[in-house]
Amino acid sequence: MDDTEIVIAPVNLAARVDEALAVQAVAFGLDAAEVAVRRHIVLRHLLSPGARAYGATTPDGRLAGFVYGMPNDRSHWWSTVVEPYLRAEGNAEWLDGSFVITELHVHPDFQGRGVGRELITTITDGSELPRSILSAIDTESPARGLYRSLGYTDLARRVHFPSAPRPYAVMGAPLPLRRRN
Repeated sequence: MDDTEIVIAPVNLAARVDEALAVQAVAFGLDAAEVAVRRHIVLRHLLSPGARAYGATTPDGRLAGFVYGMPNDRSHWWSTVVEPYLRAEGNAEWLDGSFVITELHVHPDFQGRGVGRELITTITDGSELPRSILSAIDTESPARGLYRSLGYTDLARRVHFPSAPRPYAVMGAPLPLRRRN
């Protein structure tokens, strides 16, 4: 498929949550039980002040990928988990004035084509905050490579989330994100 046929635009993620989670399940290797838990989490996140979502849509209307995020709130679960790790590295201030990329997933059929890059730059370009933070599995992966190419650096590593089998890295970047030269 010609990549120019993919359209990045705001998406009503609450209305398309099952389709988005199907993309996440394939991209991230989730089972049905994990998808059911994440469905409730996504719907709750979308009620947060400033939450926004974008989709990468194919010409036939299918989601090839999606991203959503919001201004960070230190009272949210994610912040309470990562804060001690960031504090230990001298980076706790990143929890203030940051736009959090909560989820970014691209269906494997569309990975490596710039879809994830366009999703994350589009959503962060709409933020008035000075920086962005996110968490990613703490391994060298195409996702971590993408984030680094956009200007994200490691703020804390070996972050353990309850019930997550693998450690994560928390990464941060000044906004706007770096573009390719």
